[in-house]
Amino acid sequence: MKIAVVGGGSTYTPELVDGFARLAPFASEIVLLDPAADRLAVVGAFARRILAAQGSRTTLRWTSDVRDALAGASTVVIQLRVGGQQARISDETFPLACGCVGQETTGAGGFAKALRTVPVVLDIARRADPGAWIVNFTNPVGIVTRALLDDGHKAAGLCNVAIGFQRRWAAALGVDPSAVTLDHVGLNHLTWERAVYVDGVDRLPGLLDSSLDKIAADVQIPPAVVRALGYVPSYYLRYFYSHDEVVAAERHEPTRGERVLQIERELLGMYADPSLDRKPDLLSQRGGAFYSEAAVGLIASLHDDDGGVHAVNVRNRGFLPFLPDDAVIETTCRVGAGGATPVPAPPLPAHLAGLISGVSAYEDLAVQAAVSGGRDRVYRALLTHPLVAQHDKAERLTDDLLAANREHLAWLA
Repeated sequence: MKIAVVGGGSTYTPELVDGFARLAPFASEIVLLDPAADRLAVVGAFARRILAAQGSRTTLRWTSDVRDALAGASTVVIQLRVGGQQARISDETFPLACGCVGQETTGAGGFAKALRTVPVVLDIARRADPGAWIVNFTNPVGIVTRALLDDGHKAAGLCNVAIGFQRRWAAALGVDPSAVTLDHVGLNHLTWERAVYVDGVDRLPGLLDSSLDKIAADVQIPPAVVRALGYVPSYYLRYFYSHDEVVAAERHEPTRGERVLQIERELLGMYADPSLDRKPDLLSQRGGAFYSEAAVGLIASLHDDDGGVHAVNVRNRGFLPFLPDDAVIETTCRVGAGGATPVPAPPLPAHLAGLISGVSAYEDLAVQAAVSGGRDRVYRALLTHPLVAQHDKAERLTDDLLAANREHLAWLA
């Protein structure tokens, strides 16, 4: 199997390749694609050393030629970042002037990233071989995956939130991660863990009884909120449940993008060392914990038709009855050669369904704006987002977003 990695010059790439080296004997060739040739050469050479050090038979090469990278690839992994870390820093700062959270995957910042990203991803997907699986790890995953599916591609969206919870709780319960199945449900970066099954028994109530404060600290949400929900929200729910507190902190702290930019510089220096053939510890600070395991596991199930259980971004198709069928949700699925099918689960309570409904409506409008352009579409999407939802803020954020991203939006030319 040939696997193309779009955004192969990312400092994440060695994490992904390490996973393929350990867990993917089915991968015969990996091709890294990136327009940044100098950076790609550094990352590519290091990734090749990782494969060799682990005795993998998978070959790896790198290129800036889109046609060469995609030709014959049965799986295309997308992990690109249009505009690089400087665009991320912009996403994390311009909304603060309106008292809105600055974040690269949700709110106005996440929307800016979607507007930059969707046209590029669709262009790449249209160049891939017909029938290739597009595995999207590019944020905002739900919006980008929705755009891919609307465009007719075989696509699945992937996030590492669920696998992070699975691994953490498996360790706490003293069981192998494969023994843990989550009732993971919502939208990308708007998910809750409603159950933690081990041998068919839900262990979440016991975990909350014994470790509420630690669980709440891990997701940076007050224990009282977690206790009231009875479920564990993802870290990203803090932008909703503690919005004003997060904004106040962001106004006085360096952005995550600034920190990542420094980490990337250090990592690239390490990767250039010809004696290095294993992931450096610093890579764990880059983010994306268990990314490789999640990606390789999903690709293996799509390839082997093994019915494996994974958290995937898929069409709703009636799973959440309060959403349109063509909405994209993130939930626990069984995965085979035909794609991902949600595992049956109980109905959602109103306090979850209401928030999901509002954000899903925004995501629908965000896809329309990213595909078709237009200031009015941008404004309507922002006005609909629960973290904006006011005319004056939506107007100013529209102007600020477009000014900050003009060079990346072809329809503004």
